[in-house]
Amino acid sequence: MKSIQAHENALSLIGNTPLIKLNRLTEKIPGRFYAKVEGFNPGHSAKDRIALYIIEQAEKKGLINPGDTIIETTSGNTGFSLAMVSILKGYRCILAVSSKSSADKIDMLKTMGAEVYVCPAHVAADDPRSYYEVAKRLHKETPGSVYINQYFNELNIEAHYASTGPEIWEQTGGQITHLVACSGTGGTISGTARYLKEQNPDIEVIGIDAYGSVLQKYHETGKLDKDEIYPYRIEGLGKNLIPSATDFKIIDRFIKVTDEDSAHMARTIAVQEGLFVGYTSGAAMQGITQLNEEGTFGPNDVVVVIFPDHGSRYMSKIYSDSWMEQQGFFDALQEVEKPVQVVK
Repeated sequence: MKSIQAHENALSLIGNTPLIKLNRLTEKIPGRFYAKVEGFNPGHSAKDRIALYIIEQAEKKGLINPGDTIIETTSGNTGFSLAMVSILKGYRCILAVSSKSSADKIDMLKTMGAEVYVCPAHVAADDPRSYYEVAKRLHKETPGSVYINQYFNELNIEAHYASTGPEIWEQTGGQITHLVACSGTGGTISGTARYLKEQNPDIEVIGIDAYGSVLQKYHETGKLDKDEIYPYRIEGLGKNLIPSATDFKIIDRFIKVTDEDSAHMARTIAVQEGLFVGYTSGAAMQGITQLNEEGTFGPNDVVVVIFPDHGSRYMSKIYSDSWMEQQGFFDALQEVEKPVQVVK
């Protein structure tokens, strides 16, 4: 009798996501381009990696026991991953979420059993209403809780150093010349880049930032310029503070992208490459388009771009025609919408 081939639970599916060649999107750009598609994780984002890694490190150190509480600040993806891991490991999960997060994300968090506190997005990081401060308060008020604190947790970097970086190096046969990745907490780009640079210090690491965020200016000047801060729509990209989980020394440069260009690019990825990806994936691909306009890439380059999450998280946002219209993103008529045909 043949043995049953099955996974013990969803956690064993985290990591080892596929590297997929981009064809139509990059056919006029010199070089070869590949997407590391993190939506193939069981929680549909790269944040599965840090959720499992950080919690298992806390378990090893005796910082958390069954029945204890996981608390975190999140724009949605980390929260979903933490909720999933908490279910399977027997923890309570409380999440402070930015109001900028899509309704889809918030509904998903509640569906996964998390207790959700929705906090105003456009307040200062040290405002008591901000999702950073709300999470800190909940941690103080909740006995037996662990605050993940992804923005200031070195384990955020370590998780990607231990998994994403080695995977990309192996999948490209060590041929990678450029890594392009969005920077929010900075854990994904920093951990991945740290591993890759150890293998080949000539690999160029390019971070994608948002207009309204302070990261690019800080990288260039070493100063946090509050005049750079203003509201923007992309979730999980950029920051109004400086996360210690970002290793700025390992990143060669940043480039900024707009909300509108990123939204349209995500939709373009879907119709040209058949990959249903999230808002930040559109931002990362838009960054490649702008870098190409600067003449960044050559014919022998091997470029890996990280697509952080799945498009299902954004059905009420970038994949909603009404939302796109409300934002004024269809004003330039960058794409022709195909109407739904109703059969009566």
